[in-house]
Amino acid sequence: MNSRSTRPRSRRVLDQSLLVLGAGALATGLGALTLAPGVSAASSHREAPLIAGDPRADNTDVYAYTSLDRPDSVTLLANWIPFEEPNGGPNFYAFGEDLRYNIKIDNTGDGVSDITYTWRFHNKVRDAAGQFLYNTGPVTSLNDPDLNFRQVYDLVVSHGSKSKVLLSDVPAAPSRVGPASMPDYAALRNQAIRNVPGGGKTFAGQAEDPFFADLRVFDLLYGGDLSERGQDTLAGYNVNSVALQIPKAQLALKGNQGRNPVIGVWSTTDRQGVQVSDSRTPRPAPWKQVSRLGNPLVNEVVVPLKYKDAFNTLNPDQDRTVQPVVDKVLDPILPKLIQQVYGIPAPATPRKDLFEIYLTGICKACGPIQADLNSHRLNKDAPLKRIVPAEELRLNMAVPPTADPKRYGVLAGDLAGFPNGRRLTDDVIDISLQAVEGAAQTGQLVPALADGDQVDTNEVPFGTSFPYLALPHTKSVNSGPDAPERTGMKGAAAFGGLGALLLGAGGLRLRRSRSRSRGLSRDGNSSRTSS
Repeated sequence: MNSRSTRPRSRRVLDQSLLVLGAGALATGLGALTLAPGVSAASSHREAPLIAGDPRADNTDVYAYTSLDRPDSVTLLANWIPFEEPNGGPNFYAFGEDLRYNIKIDNTGDGVSDITYTWRFHNKVRDAAGQFLYNTGPVTSLNDPDLNFRQVYDLVVSHGSKSKVLLSDVPAAPSRVGPASMPDYAALRNQAIRNVPGGGKTFAGQAEDPFFADLRVFDLLYGGDLSERGQDTLAGYNVNSVALQIPKAQLALKGNQGRNPVIGVWSTTDRQGVQVSDSRTPRPAPWKQVSRLGNPLVNEVVVPLKYKDAFNTLNPDQDRTVQPVVDKVLDPILPKLIQQVYGIPAPATPRKDLFEIYLTGICKACGPIQADLNSHRLNKDAPLKRIVPAEELRLNMAVPPTADPKRYGVLAGDLAGFPNGRRLTDDVIDISLQAVEGAAQTGQLVPALADGDQVDTNEVPFGTSFPYLALPHTKSVNSGPDAPERTGMKGAAAFGGLGALLLGAGGLRLRRSRSRSRGLSRDGNSSRTSS
Protein backbone atom coordinates (compact mmCIF):
# COMPACT_ATOMS: atom_id res chain seq x y z
CA MET A 1 0.00 0.00 0.00
CA ASN A 2 1.80 3.10 -1.23
CA SER A 3 1.03 5.98 1.14
CA ARG A 4 1.87 8.58 -1.49
CA SER A 5 -0.79 7.21 -3.85
CA THR A 6 -3.52 6.50 -1.28
CA ARG A 7 -3.44 9.49 1.06
CA PRO A 8 -5.10 12.05 -1.26
CA ARG A 9 -7.97 9.64 -1.93
CA SER A 10 -8.22 8.68 1.77
CA ARG A 11 -8.44 12.33 2.79
CA ARG A 12 -11.36 12.88 0.41
CA VAL A 13 -13.13 9.75 1.62
CA LEU A 14 -12.66 10.74 5.24
CA ASP A 15 -13.87 14.29 4.63
CA GLN A 16 -16.96 13.02 2.80
CA SER A 17 -17.76 10.57 5.58
CA LEU A 18 -17.61 13.40 8.12
CA LEU A 19 -19.70 15.79 6.04
CA VAL A 20 -22.60 13.39 5.60
CA LEU A 21 -23.19 13.50 9.33
CA GLY A 22 -24.59 17.02 9.06
CA ALA A 23 -23.98 20.32 10.83
CA GLY A 24 -22.78 21.36 14.27
CA ALA A 25 -19.22 21.35 15.55
CA LEU A 26 -17.65 19.09 18.12
CA ALA A 27 -14.20 20.27 19.12
CA THR A 28 -11.74 17.60 20.13
CA GLY A 29 -8.10 17.78 21.13
CA LEU A 30 -7.25 16.29 17.74
CA GLY A 31 -9.36 18.54 15.56
CA ALA A 32 -12.98 19.44 14.84
CA LEU A 33 -15.58 17.04 13.47
CA THR A 34 -18.79 18.25 11.81
CA LEU A 35 -21.76 16.39 13.20
CA ALA A 36 -25.52 16.71 13.45
CA PRO A 37 -26.92 17.26 16.94
CA GLY A 38 -28.02 14.00 18.51
CA VAL A 39 -26.33 11.84 15.87
CA SER A 40 -23.72 9.36 17.06
CA ALA A 41 -21.38 7.22 15.01
CA ALA A 42 -19.68 4.75 17.27
CA SER A 43 -19.81 1.19 18.50
CA SER A 44 -18.57 -1.40 21.00
CA HIS A 45 -19.45 -0.23 24.50
CA ARG A 46 -19.16 3.56 24.12
CA GLU A 47 -15.64 3.64 22.74
CA ALA A 48 -16.05 6.56 20.33
CA PRO A 49 -16.51 10.17 21.43
CA LEU A 50 -20.20 10.62 20.57
CA ILE A 51 -21.72 7.27 21.47
CA ALA A 52 -22.87 8.17 24.99
CA GLY A 53 -25.61 10.32 23.45
CA ASP A 54 -27.05 7.62 21.21
CA PRO A 55 -27.09 4.20 22.91
CA ARG A 56 -29.92 2.78 20.78
CA ALA A 57 -27.67 3.08 17.74
CA ASP A 58 -24.57 1.73 19.48
CA ASN A 59 -23.37 -1.69 18.32
CA THR A 60 -21.64 -3.44 21.21
CA ASP A 61 -20.61 -6.85 19.82
CA VAL A 62 -20.96 -9.10 16.78
CA TYR A 63 -20.72 -12.90 16.79
CA ALA A 64 -20.62 -15.39 13.91
CA TYR A 65 -20.05 -19.12 14.32
CA THR A 66 -21.21 -22.53 13.14
CA SER A 67 -24.28 -23.40 15.18
CA LEU A 68 -23.58 -25.85 17.98
CA ASP A 69 -26.85 -27.74 17.64
CA ARG A 70 -27.25 -27.27 13.87
CA PRO A 71 -23.81 -27.57 12.24
CA ASP A 72 -25.34 -27.05 8.78
CA SER A 73 -26.15 -23.47 9.78
CA VAL A 74 -24.42 -20.32 11.02
CA THR A 75 -25.54 -18.28 14.01
CA LEU A 76 -25.24 -14.51 13.66
CA LEU A 77 -25.67 -12.28 16.72
CA ALA A 78 -25.45 -8.51 17.11
CA ASN A 79 -26.03 -6.45 20.25
CA TRP A 80 -26.96 -2.83 20.92
CA ILE A 81 -27.52 -0.48 23.90
CA PRO A 82 -24.58 -1.06 26.24
CA PHE A 83 -24.76 -1.09 30.04
CA GLU A 84 -28.50 -1.66 30.39
CA GLU A 85 -29.12 -1.50 34.12
CA PRO A 86 -31.81 -4.00 35.21
CA ASN A 87 -34.84 -2.36 36.81
CA GLY A 88 -34.29 0.69 34.59
CA GLY A 89 -37.99 1.62 34.46
CA PRO A 90 -40.53 2.94 33.98
CA ASN A 91 -39.25 3.32 30.41
CA PHE A 92 -37.28 0.16 29.81
CA TYR A 93 -35.02 -0.63 26.85
CA ALA A 94 -36.45 -0.50 23.34
CA PHE A 95 -34.96 -0.65 19.87
CA GLY A 96 -35.23 2.66 17.99
CA GLU A 97 -38.15 3.11 15.60
CA ASP A 98 -36.07 5.58 13.59
CA LEU A 99 -33.24 3.10 13.04
CA ARG A 100 -32.42 0.16 10.79
CA TYR A 101 -30.46 -2.62 12.48
CA ASN A 102 -28.40 -4.64 10.00
CA ILE A 103 -26.20 -7.73 9.83
CA LYS A 104 -24.20 -7.79 6.59
CA ILE A 105 -22.44 -10.63 4.80
CA ASP A 106 -19.68 -10.33 2.18
CA ASN A 107 -19.05 -13.65 0.41
CA THR A 108 -16.93 -12.33 -2.48
CA GLY A 109 -14.29 -10.36 -0.56
CA ASP A 110 -14.87 -7.01 -2.24
CA GLY A 111 -15.82 -5.30 1.04
CA VAL A 112 -19.42 -4.76 -0.07
CA SER A 113 -22.40 -6.54 1.42
CA ASP A 114 -23.78 -9.32 -0.78
CA ILE A 115 -26.52 -10.21 1.73
CA THR A 116 -28.04 -7.87 4.30
CA TYR A 117 -30.55 -8.80 6.99
CA THR A 118 -32.43 -5.79 8.36
CA TRP A 119 -34.66 -5.41 11.42
CA ARG A 120 -37.14 -2.47 11.57
CA PHE A 121 -38.95 -2.05 14.88
CA HIS A 122 -42.33 -0.49 15.67
CA ASN A 123 -43.83 0.37 19.05
CA LYS A 124 -47.31 -0.69 20.14
CA VAL A 125 -48.82 0.79 23.32
CA ARG A 126 -52.16 -0.47 24.63
CA ASP A 127 -52.89 2.48 26.93
CA ALA A 128 -50.69 5.51 26.46
CA ALA A 129 -53.08 8.08 27.94
CA GLY A 130 -54.14 6.33 31.11
CA GLN A 131 -51.11 4.29 32.15
CA PHE A 132 -47.43 4.87 32.92
CA LEU A 133 -46.35 1.26 33.48
CA TYR A 134 -44.53 -1.01 31.03
CA ASN A 135 -46.91 -3.76 32.20
CA THR A 136 -50.01 -3.64 34.39
CA GLY A 137 -49.85 -7.16 35.81
CA PRO A 138 -47.97 -10.45 35.52
CA VAL A 139 -47.13 -11.11 31.86
CA THR A 140 -47.42 -14.72 30.71
CA SER A 141 -47.37 -14.31 26.91
CA LEU A 142 -46.21 -11.81 24.31
CA ASN A 143 -49.87 -10.97 23.61
CA ASP A 144 -50.82 -10.68 27.27
CA PRO A 145 -53.21 -7.72 27.79
CA ASP A 146 -51.09 -6.79 30.83
CA LEU A 147 -48.10 -6.04 28.56
CA ASN A 148 -48.72 -2.35 27.95
CA PHE A 149 -45.65 -1.68 25.79
CA ARG A 150 -44.64 -4.03 22.98
CA GLN A 151 -42.32 -3.96 20.00
CA VAL A 152 -42.74 -5.81 16.73
CA TYR A 153 -40.37 -5.90 13.78
CA ASP A 154 -40.14 -6.62 10.09
CA LEU A 155 -37.24 -8.77 8.92
CA VAL A 156 -35.98 -7.97 5.42
CA VAL A 157 -33.26 -9.67 3.39
CA SER A 158 -31.47 -7.81 0.61
CA HIS A 159 -29.31 -9.22 -2.18
CA GLY A 160 -27.70 -6.19 -3.72
CA SER A 161 -30.52 -3.78 -4.63
CA LYS A 162 -33.24 -6.43 -4.41
CA SER A 163 -35.06 -6.73 -1.09
CA LYS A 164 -37.62 -9.19 0.23
CA VAL A 165 -39.70 -9.07 3.40
CA LEU A 166 -39.18 -12.38 5.16
CA LEU A 167 -41.42 -11.74 8.19
CA SER A 168 -43.73 -8.93 9.32
CA ASP A 169 -44.98 -7.87 12.76
CA VAL A 170 -42.81 -10.37 14.59
CA PRO A 171 -42.97 -9.78 18.37
CA ALA A 172 -39.71 -8.96 20.12
CA ALA A 173 -39.05 -10.28 23.60
CA PRO A 174 -39.79 -7.48 26.10
CA SER A 175 -37.36 -6.06 28.60
CA ARG A 176 -37.27 -8.22 31.70
CA VAL A 177 -39.04 -6.00 34.20
CA GLY A 178 -38.65 -8.41 37.13
CA PRO A 179 -39.86 -11.70 38.58
CA ALA A 180 -43.19 -10.33 39.74
CA SER A 181 -44.03 -8.84 36.37
CA MET A 182 -42.65 -11.75 34.31
CA PRO A 183 -42.68 -14.90 36.46
CA ASP A 184 -41.55 -17.16 33.58
CA TYR A 185 -39.35 -14.99 31.37
CA ALA A 186 -37.74 -18.04 29.71
CA ALA A 187 -41.16 -18.95 28.28
CA LEU A 188 -41.63 -15.39 27.01
CA ARG A 189 -38.22 -15.47 25.36
CA ASN A 190 -39.00 -18.79 23.66
CA GLN A 191 -42.18 -17.28 22.21
CA ALA A 192 -40.04 -14.65 20.50
CA ILE A 193 -38.05 -17.28 18.55
CA ARG A 194 -39.63 -17.63 15.10
CA ASN A 195 -38.89 -19.71 12.01
CA VAL A 196 -37.60 -17.91 8.94
CA PRO A 197 -39.01 -18.87 5.51
CA GLY A 198 -36.52 -21.04 3.66
CA GLY A 199 -35.00 -22.37 6.86
CA GLY A 200 -33.48 -20.84 9.94
CA LYS A 201 -34.66 -18.88 12.98
CA THR A 202 -34.84 -15.29 14.13
CA PHE A 203 -34.93 -13.63 17.54
CA ALA A 204 -34.93 -10.07 18.84
CA GLY A 205 -35.14 -8.85 22.41
CA GLN A 206 -33.25 -8.27 25.61
CA ALA A 207 -30.44 -10.57 26.76
CA GLU A 208 -27.63 -10.68 29.27
CA ASP A 209 -24.56 -8.89 27.90
CA PRO A 210 -22.36 -11.80 26.73
CA PHE A 211 -19.15 -9.76 26.55
CA PHE A 212 -16.88 -10.49 29.52
CA ALA A 213 -13.82 -8.38 30.30
CA ASP A 214 -12.15 -6.22 32.90
CA LEU A 215 -12.36 -2.81 31.26
CA ARG A 216 -9.87 -1.37 33.72
CA VAL A 217 -7.50 -2.16 30.87
CA PHE A 218 -8.09 1.51 30.00
CA ASP A 219 -6.63 2.60 33.38
CA LEU A 220 -3.07 2.44 32.06
CA LEU A 221 -3.38 -1.27 31.28
CA TYR A 222 -4.81 -2.63 34.53
CA GLY A 223 -3.43 0.01 36.85
CA GLY A 224 0.10 0.12 35.46
CA ASP A 225 1.18 -2.84 37.61
CA LEU A 226 -1.47 -5.48 36.77
CA SER A 227 -3.16 -4.80 40.11
CA GLU A 228 -6.55 -4.04 38.55
CA ARG A 229 -7.66 -7.36 37.11
CA GLY A 230 -10.25 -10.05 37.70
CA GLN A 231 -13.43 -7.95 37.77
CA ASP A 232 -15.95 -8.46 34.95
CA THR A 233 -16.98 -4.88 34.26
CA LEU A 234 -19.96 -6.01 32.17
CA ALA A 235 -21.30 -8.46 34.77
CA GLY A 236 -24.93 -7.83 35.66
CA TYR A 237 -25.73 -5.65 32.64
CA ASN A 238 -28.05 -6.44 29.74
CA VAL A 239 -28.17 -5.55 26.03
CA ASN A 240 -30.69 -5.65 23.21
CA SER A 241 -29.93 -8.41 20.73
CA VAL A 242 -30.90 -9.60 17.28
CA ALA A 243 -30.04 -13.14 16.24
CA LEU A 244 -30.31 -15.32 13.16
CA GLN A 245 -29.64 -18.97 12.51
CA ILE A 246 -29.27 -19.37 8.73
CA PRO A 247 -28.37 -22.41 6.58
CA LYS A 248 -24.81 -22.11 5.29
CA ALA A 249 -25.94 -22.55 1.69
CA GLN A 250 -27.91 -19.29 1.93
CA LEU A 251 -24.78 -17.37 2.99
CA ALA A 252 -22.13 -18.93 0.75
CA LEU A 253 -21.11 -17.52 -2.61
CA LYS A 254 -23.25 -19.18 -5.31
CA GLY A 255 -24.92 -21.18 -2.56
CA ASN A 256 -21.97 -23.58 -2.41
CA GLN A 257 -20.37 -23.67 1.03
CA GLY A 258 -18.09 -26.52 -0.08
CA ARG A 259 -16.36 -24.46 -2.78
CA ASN A 260 -16.83 -21.09 -1.07
CA PRO A 261 -16.78 -21.51 2.71
CA VAL A 262 -15.60 -18.02 3.79
CA ILE A 263 -17.90 -15.13 4.65
CA GLY A 264 -17.18 -11.71 6.13
CA VAL A 265 -19.67 -10.37 8.69
CA TRP A 266 -20.33 -6.98 10.27
CA SER A 267 -23.30 -5.09 11.69
CA THR A 268 -24.41 -1.51 11.13
CA THR A 269 -27.05 0.91 12.31
CA ASP A 270 -28.70 3.34 9.89
CA ARG A 271 -30.68 6.46 10.73
CA GLN A 272 -33.00 8.33 8.41
CA GLY A 273 -32.90 12.11 8.66
CA VAL A 274 -35.41 14.69 7.49
CA GLN A 275 -34.92 17.20 4.70
CA VAL A 276 -36.89 20.46 4.45
CA SER A 277 -37.71 21.89 1.02
CA ASP A 278 -38.16 25.59 0.14
CA SER A 279 -41.83 25.22 1.00
CA ARG A 280 -40.77 24.07 4.48
CA THR A 281 -42.45 20.71 3.89
CA PRO A 282 -40.39 17.96 5.50
CA ARG A 283 -39.59 14.93 3.43
CA PRO A 284 -37.58 11.80 4.23
CA ALA A 285 -33.84 12.05 3.73
CA PRO A 286 -31.58 9.17 2.71
CA TRP A 287 -30.56 6.62 5.32
CA LYS A 288 -27.09 7.22 6.78
CA GLN A 289 -24.86 4.67 8.49
CA VAL A 290 -24.11 5.91 12.01
CA SER A 291 -22.56 2.81 13.59
CA ARG A 292 -20.53 -0.18 12.48
CA LEU A 293 -18.85 -3.17 14.10
CA GLY A 294 -17.00 -6.20 12.78
CA ASN A 295 -13.99 -7.49 14.72
CA PRO A 296 -14.08 -6.68 18.43
CA LEU A 297 -11.88 -3.89 19.83
CA VAL A 298 -10.78 -2.50 16.45
CA ASN A 299 -12.35 0.90 16.93
CA GLU A 300 -11.56 0.88 20.64
CA VAL A 301 -7.87 -0.01 20.45
CA VAL A 302 -6.61 0.29 16.85
CA VAL A 303 -8.30 3.39 15.41
CA PRO A 304 -6.93 6.72 16.72
CA LEU A 305 -9.35 8.97 18.57
CA LYS A 306 -9.46 11.50 15.74
CA TYR A 307 -10.93 8.97 13.29
CA LYS A 308 -13.23 6.85 15.48
CA ASP A 309 -16.50 8.54 14.53
CA ALA A 310 -15.61 8.76 10.84
CA PHE A 311 -14.53 5.09 10.73
CA ASN A 312 -18.03 4.01 11.70
CA THR A 313 -19.60 5.80 8.73
CA LEU A 314 -17.45 3.93 6.19
CA ASN A 315 -18.21 0.78 4.25
CA PRO A 316 -15.47 -1.87 4.59
CA ASP A 317 -14.42 -1.49 0.94
CA GLN A 318 -13.24 2.05 1.82
CA ASP A 319 -11.05 0.99 4.76
CA ARG A 320 -7.88 0.52 2.74
CA THR A 321 -8.16 4.10 1.42
CA VAL A 322 -8.01 5.67 4.90
CA GLN A 323 -4.26 5.66 5.33
CA PRO A 324 -4.16 7.01 8.92
CA VAL A 325 -6.14 3.95 10.04
CA VAL A 326 -4.13 1.52 7.90
CA ASP A 327 -0.97 3.02 9.43
CA LYS A 328 -2.20 2.14 12.91
CA VAL A 329 -2.82 -1.47 11.88
CA LEU A 330 0.71 -1.75 10.53
CA ASP A 331 2.20 0.26 13.43
CA PRO A 332 -0.28 -0.09 16.32
CA ILE A 333 -0.41 2.09 19.41
CA LEU A 334 -1.04 -0.63 22.02
CA PRO A 335 2.30 -2.53 21.83
CA LYS A 336 4.17 0.73 22.38
CA LEU A 337 2.02 1.46 25.43
CA ILE A 338 2.65 -2.06 26.77
CA GLN A 339 6.38 -1.53 26.31
CA GLN A 340 6.19 1.84 28.05
CA VAL A 341 4.20 0.53 31.04
CA TYR A 342 5.53 -3.02 31.42
CA GLY A 343 8.80 -3.08 29.53
CA ILE A 344 7.70 -5.85 27.16
CA PRO A 345 9.39 -5.09 23.82
CA ALA A 346 6.97 -4.18 21.05
CA PRO A 347 7.15 -6.48 17.99
CA ALA A 348 8.89 -5.10 14.93
CA THR A 349 6.84 -3.17 12.41
CA PRO A 350 5.20 -3.18 9.91
CA ARG A 351 2.70 -5.54 11.55
CA LYS A 352 1.61 -7.51 8.52
CA ASP A 353 0.24 -10.20 10.83
CA LEU A 354 -2.35 -7.74 12.20
CA PHE A 355 -3.05 -6.51 8.67
CA GLU A 356 -3.83 -10.15 7.85
CA ILE A 357 -6.05 -10.74 10.90
CA TYR A 358 -8.12 -7.57 10.56
CA LEU A 359 -8.10 -6.67 6.85
CA THR A 360 -7.44 -9.66 4.59
CA GLY A 361 -8.23 -12.79 6.56
CA ILE A 362 -5.63 -15.46 7.27
CA CYS A 363 -4.06 -17.38 4.40
CA LYS A 364 -0.57 -18.45 3.41
CA ALA A 365 -0.56 -16.06 0.47
CA CYS A 366 -1.92 -13.16 2.55
CA GLY A 367 0.87 -12.59 5.06
CA PRO A 368 3.27 -14.04 7.60
CA ILE A 369 0.75 -16.33 9.38
CA GLN A 370 1.34 -19.62 7.60
CA ALA A 371 -2.16 -21.07 7.59
CA ASP A 372 -5.11 -21.14 5.22
CA LEU A 373 -7.96 -20.25 7.53
CA ASN A 374 -10.48 -17.55 6.63
CA SER A 375 -9.40 -15.36 3.74
CA HIS A 376 -11.87 -14.81 0.89
CA ARG A 377 -9.06 -16.01 -1.38
CA LEU A 378 -10.04 -19.52 -0.25
CA ASN A 379 -13.39 -19.18 -2.03
CA LYS A 380 -12.85 -20.87 -5.37
CA ASP A 381 -15.46 -18.77 -7.17
CA ALA A 382 -14.39 -15.39 -5.75
CA PRO A 383 -12.77 -13.12 -8.39
CA LEU A 384 -9.26 -12.54 -7.01
CA LYS A 385 -8.94 -9.12 -8.63
CA ARG A 386 -11.98 -7.86 -6.72
CA ILE A 387 -10.81 -8.97 -3.26
CA VAL A 388 -9.67 -5.96 -1.20
CA PRO A 389 -8.42 -5.40 2.38
CA ALA A 390 -11.49 -4.66 4.49
CA GLU A 391 -12.23 -4.84 8.21
CA GLU A 392 -14.72 -7.71 8.62
CA LEU A 393 -15.25 -10.57 11.05
CA ARG A 394 -14.35 -13.49 8.76
CA LEU A 395 -15.66 -17.02 9.26
CA ASN A 396 -14.69 -20.23 7.48
CA MET A 397 -17.95 -22.18 7.62
CA ALA A 398 -16.14 -25.43 6.77
CA VAL A 399 -14.48 -25.55 10.19
CA PRO A 400 -16.71 -27.75 12.40
CA PRO A 401 -17.72 -26.59 15.89
CA THR A 402 -15.50 -27.68 18.77
CA ALA A 403 -16.95 -29.93 21.46
CA ASP A 404 -14.68 -28.35 24.07
CA PRO A 405 -14.10 -24.71 23.02
CA LYS A 406 -10.83 -23.11 24.09
CA ARG A 407 -11.13 -19.55 25.32
CA TYR A 408 -7.99 -18.56 23.37
CA GLY A 409 -9.56 -19.77 20.11
CA VAL A 410 -7.12 -20.11 17.23
CA LEU A 411 -4.16 -19.23 19.47
CA ALA A 412 -4.91 -22.43 21.44
CA GLY A 413 -5.28 -24.55 18.29
CA ASP A 414 -9.10 -24.30 18.33
CA LEU A 415 -9.74 -23.21 14.75
CA ALA A 416 -13.48 -22.74 15.36
CA GLY A 417 -12.80 -19.70 17.57
CA PHE A 418 -11.78 -16.08 17.18
CA PRO A 419 -10.38 -14.70 14.94
CA ASN A 420 -12.12 -17.32 12.78
CA GLY A 421 -15.53 -15.86 13.47
CA ARG A 422 -16.37 -15.25 17.10
CA ARG A 423 -18.18 -17.46 19.61
CA LEU A 424 -19.84 -16.31 22.81
CA THR A 425 -17.16 -18.08 24.87
CA ASP A 426 -14.12 -16.62 23.09
CA ASP A 427 -12.00 -14.48 25.41
CA VAL A 428 -11.40 -11.70 22.92
CA ILE A 429 -9.64 -9.37 25.35
CA ASP A 430 -6.92 -11.92 26.14
CA ILE A 431 -6.74 -13.10 22.51
CA SER A 432 -6.33 -9.54 21.26
CA LEU A 433 -3.64 -8.69 23.82
CA GLN A 434 -1.65 -11.75 22.76
CA ALA A 435 -2.19 -11.10 19.04
CA VAL A 436 -1.05 -7.50 19.29
CA GLU A 437 2.13 -8.78 20.98
CA GLY A 438 2.78 -11.11 18.03
CA ALA A 439 1.47 -14.46 19.31
CA ALA A 440 -0.41 -15.22 16.08
CA GLN A 441 2.83 -14.91 14.15
CA THR A 442 5.14 -16.71 16.58
CA GLY A 443 2.68 -19.37 17.72
CA GLN A 444 3.70 -18.70 21.34
CA LEU A 445 1.80 -16.84 24.05
CA VAL A 446 3.64 -13.96 25.73
CA PRO A 447 4.26 -15.30 29.28
CA ALA A 448 4.05 -11.90 30.98
CA LEU A 449 0.50 -11.46 29.67
CA ALA A 450 -0.59 -15.09 29.93
CA ASP A 451 -3.14 -14.33 32.66
CA GLY A 452 -4.67 -11.50 30.66
CA ASP A 453 -7.42 -9.65 32.50
CA GLN A 454 -8.19 -12.71 34.68
CA VAL A 455 -11.80 -12.69 33.47
CA ASP A 456 -11.89 -15.94 31.51
CA THR A 457 -15.60 -16.72 31.29
CA ASN A 458 -18.98 -15.05 31.40
CA GLU A 459 -20.57 -14.63 34.83
CA VAL A 460 -23.47 -16.89 33.82
CA PRO A 461 -23.47 -19.86 31.41
CA PHE A 462 -24.74 -19.52 27.87
CA GLY A 463 -27.56 -21.62 26.44
CA THR A 464 -27.06 -24.75 24.34
CA SER A 465 -29.65 -23.90 21.69
CA PHE A 466 -30.63 -20.85 19.67
CA PRO A 467 -30.33 -17.99 20.49
CA TYR A 468 -27.69 -19.24 22.99
CA LEU A 469 -27.70 -15.94 24.91
CA ALA A 470 -28.32 -16.00 28.65
CA LEU A 471 -31.53 -14.54 30.05
CA PRO A 472 -31.42 -10.87 31.09
CA HIS A 473 -30.42 -10.03 34.64
CA THR A 474 -33.03 -8.71 37.07
CA LYS A 475 -30.80 -7.71 39.99
CA SER A 476 -29.55 -4.13 40.09
CA VAL A 477 -25.88 -3.90 39.23
CA ASN A 478 -25.38 -1.26 41.92
CA SER A 479 -26.20 -3.88 44.58
CA GLY A 480 -23.05 -5.79 43.61
CA PRO A 481 -22.69 -8.96 41.54
CA ASP A 482 -22.51 -11.23 44.61
CA ALA A 483 -25.40 -9.73 46.59
CA PRO A 484 -28.35 -12.07 47.25
CA GLU A 485 -31.29 -11.81 44.90
CA ARG A 486 -34.07 -9.74 46.40
CA THR A 487 -36.94 -11.81 45.09
CA GLY A 488 -38.95 -14.80 46.26
CA MET A 489 -41.95 -14.62 48.58
CA LYS A 490 -40.70 -11.49 50.33
CA GLY A 491 -40.53 -9.67 47.00
CA ALA A 492 -43.92 -11.02 45.99
CA ALA A 493 -45.49 -9.87 49.23
CA ALA A 494 -44.00 -6.42 48.84
CA PHE A 495 -45.26 -6.16 45.28
CA GLY A 496 -48.65 -7.46 46.40
CA GLY A 497 -48.86 -4.63 48.93
CA LEU A 498 -48.05 -2.13 46.22
CA GLY A 499 -50.64 -3.75 44.00
CA ALA A 500 -53.31 -3.42 46.69
CA LEU A 501 -52.45 0.24 47.07
CA LEU A 502 -52.74 0.86 43.33
CA LEU A 503 -55.93 -1.16 43.15
CA GLY A 504 -57.38 1.09 45.83
CA ALA A 505 -56.57 4.02 43.57
CA GLY A 506 -58.32 2.31 40.66
CA GLY A 507 -55.13 1.80 38.68
CA LEU A 508 -53.66 -1.70 38.47
CA ARG A 509 -55.09 -5.17 37.88
CA LEU A 510 -53.13 -7.95 39.53
CA ARG A 511 -53.90 -11.58 38.93
CA ARG A 512 -51.94 -13.59 41.42
CA SER A 513 -52.59 -16.99 42.97
CA ARG A 514 -50.60 -19.20 45.30
CA SER A 515 -49.30 -21.20 42.38
CA ARG A 516 -48.03 -18.03 40.74
CA SER A 517 -46.34 -16.98 43.95
CA ARG A 518 -44.60 -20.34 44.08
CA GLY A 519 -43.58 -19.92 40.42
CA LEU A 520 -42.33 -16.43 41.25
CA SER A 521 -40.16 -17.79 44.05
CA ARG A 522 -38.69 -20.42 41.77
CA ASP A 523 -37.93 -17.81 39.11
CA GLY A 524 -36.30 -15.59 41.69
CA ASN A 525 -33.92 -18.39 42.65
CA SER A 526 -32.95 -19.04 39.06
CA SER A 527 -33.06 -15.60 37.49
CA ARG A 528 -29.27 -15.53 36.90
CA THR A 529 -29.19 -18.71 34.85
CA SER A 530 -29.47 -19.11 31.12
CA SER A 531 -32.14 -20.96 29.24
